[in-house]
Amino acid sequence: MKQKVSALLREQLGREVILEKPRNRSFGHFATPIAFSLAKELRKSPMIIADELASSFNESEVFSSVEAVKGYLNFRLSENFLAEYASWALDNPKDFAKQEKNEKILLEFVSANPTGPLHIGHARGAVYGDTLYRLAKHLGYDITAEYYVNDAGNQIDLLGLSIQLYAQEHLLHEDVAYPESYYRGEYLKDLALGAKEKFGVEIFSDASRQKELALWAKDKVMEIIKKDLADTNIFFDTFVNESSLYSDWDRVMAKMGDGIYEKEGKIWIASEAKGDDHDRVVVREDGRPTYLAGDIVYHNQKFERGYEHYINIWGADHHGYIPRVKAAIEYLGYDANKLEVLLSQMVSLLKDGEPYKMSKRAGNVILMSDIVEEIGADALRFIFASKKSDTALEFDLAEFKKQDSSNPIFYIQYAHARIQTLLSKATVSKEEINAATLKNLGESADSLLFDALLLPEVVEDAFSSRQVQKLPDYLKALAASLHKFYYDVRMIGTEDEAKLLKLLLVVALSLKTGLSLMGIEAKNRMVKEED
Repeated sequence: MKQKVSALLREQLGREVILEKPRNRSFGHFATPIAFSLAKELRKSPMIIADELASSFNESEVFSSVEAVKGYLNFRLSENFLAEYASWALDNPKDFAKQEKNEKILLEFVSANPTGPLHIGHARGAVYGDTLYRLAKHLGYDITAEYYVNDAGNQIDLLGLSIQLYAQEHLLHEDVAYPESYYRGEYLKDLALGAKEKFGVEIFSDASRQKELALWAKDKVMEIIKKDLADTNIFFDTFVNESSLYSDWDRVMAKMGDGIYEKEGKIWIASEAKGDDHDRVVVREDGRPTYLAGDIVYHNQKFERGYEHYINIWGADHHGYIPRVKAAIEYLGYDANKLEVLLSQMVSLLKDGEPYKMSKRAGNVILMSDIVEEIGADALRFIFASKKSDTALEFDLAEFKKQDSSNPIFYIQYAHARIQTLLSKATVSKEEINAATLKNLGESADSLLFDALLLPEVVEDAFSSRQVQKLPDYLKALAASLHKFYYDVRMIGTEDEAKLLKLLLVVALSLKTGLSLMGIEAKNRMVKEED
């Protein structure tokens, strides 16, 4: 709707117009302060300009009224426009809220080291990234979801060592002196047993085969990670392995030019000159590349693929890492402004008001799979999408196991199921419902219809602002409007039954589409449905 109104105003006024939604619906569906921006140009009072503009819309089929109020223009959409738009949406459900943006975007997220299962910190970034991805796809962006596999460096070597140590203690029953740093968790048991079957127990005592064990194990861990993601309805288009990039090292370093230099036996990037706190080491004295080295080669490869925009989702603890990566991008000859880094804060879990106990099988973290098992993928996705990603998130698992209105995902699902129940009780045919016209329904029905048709604006705003929580916020508000309407208005068996049920179909379409964009399937029946 907003796009249609904006296009009409642009055509009539010859310029882009900022549209706002009045807090008080009685003022209209949309408003614009354009008269204030025209005042200096036209040398007139905003109130006079608004009056003149309002009178020019008298013949519009889109608006039932255009009023000037204290310099603002308030627009009320006509019943015809809303009814026609609603009918189009019901006839074209797959196209509802879609656009054709046609910008090519590479979105990288999760990218957890393949050294263990995903924990809840990873889960938040995963849900945030996948929701952004779904919104972008729906809006017509040519977007690729990518996972960068950090399968080179010390963390992979440590995985091999951790499996050897676990096997020595638990399979070979030897006394083991554990180092200060190693991986823990029951997943090591499965890896050790798998390695025993594939390589034999000899591999656990041979330090020279630690790398071989690690490379085999990291692929097995990636299978665990992919399953954890799939169980939460998250999938990637491409995976890029860090280990595959280093064959391009010399060429990329040559591209860096004066951006790198050697000092104290190390290779440095001159990132301070590009806004970083100080220069950073890229290659250590012993020739081993740092984490930043892999990112330099990876981002060069990214930019060489020719996307128009690049989005990375990182943990909030990586905030200081942004300037050095952007410095590298500039030294490589690219526009660092094309890289957008979004941050995802950690999560605090409660259970019945008490801190959630970490899983024994996880070592020292709370596993994503444990939470999915306890409250389900839908609830996990909803929770992690329901608050700005760069703010701290604390929630109580108990709240999301309740089957009542205090649980927002249940509340929204129940709204959709309630509509399906009413439709199953209809005394009119589907044909009569589809043929009904959404006019003369009354103020509350008109308000509900407008709310249901707002989904396209919410989808675009949620993506463009990168604030995906705007979608669950909208769905909660729409569900609340539906539940209120259900209690206030009798529908089945009334003269307006067909019209009212068609209205509910529009609401159901917005709920179903919105949930789908969150990776959640709408339910047609709920366990505690009371209708």
